[in-house]
Amino acid sequence: MSNYYKVMNIINNLQKYKFEIVTINLSTHNNYSSPTLTLNKVEKEGNYFSVELGNNLNLDMVNILGGDFVMGTPDTEQGRSHDETPQHQVSIPDFFVSKYLVTQSQYLALMNNNPSFFSGENKPVENVSWFCAQNFCAKLSQLTGKNFRLLTEAEWEYVCRANTTSPFSFGKTITAELANYKATYGYGEASSGQWKQETTDVGIYGANNFGLYDLHGNVWEWCEDNWHENYHEAPINGKAWLETTDNLDKGRC
Repeated sequence: MSNYYKVMNIINNLQKYKFEIVTINLSTHNNYSSPTLTLNKVEKEGNYFSVELGNNLNLDMVNILGGDFVMGTPDTEQGRSHDETPQHQVSIPDFFVSKYLVTQSQYLALMNNNPSFFSGENKPVENVSWFCAQNFCAKLSQLTGKNFRLLTEAEWEYVCRANTTSPFSFGKTITAELANYKATYGYGEASSGQWKQETTDVGIYGANNFGLYDLHGNVWEWCEDNWHENYHEAPINGKAWLETTDNLDKGRC
């Protein structure tokens, strides 16, 4: 079966799921009062297919519709860094991405080891090198007969923003109610909160507008691209920005 018919077969047999998105609303009563933060909750619906990993474990892959977005951060954004500039328009084709971060139980089922420091079946796997992440994708491709890979940096930012332009997909600020991060430091108009100092189970916080979880906080995530100092000459078609592939087979997991 050709790749085209494989993709069409997947699309024609997608399952539906419901998810709740949470956004932040900041309101000020007068020039002297502190902003009031309220959370707005809306239920949405998405499409996905499941990959069987064995041991009664599945990996849910969400259907992401492509589109155009502005990649990078504006000069006025708090905490921005130089490698997020300049802003530029990028076109992203349709693709699929995991609904959750890969859990330790999923990684163990496929790789027969769990390198994580913070132990927990439903916690995200961590202490994973880029080469180990590539090997995970390769084994998943071999198991399913489908092509799995890391997201490109453009694809990752596209799903992280999820059709928003604010610093976070849920609004202009972040709170400990919405993500697992170093909450002892406030951002924007929000106050500080409790820093858990460990990873948390995937999916316990609200989803973003694309029905994906933990795009903000919990763990860092690998992308397909090489790292670059800035976005000058970066691809505008969503593909990975790779300088060379000469050393990609030298790493070991």
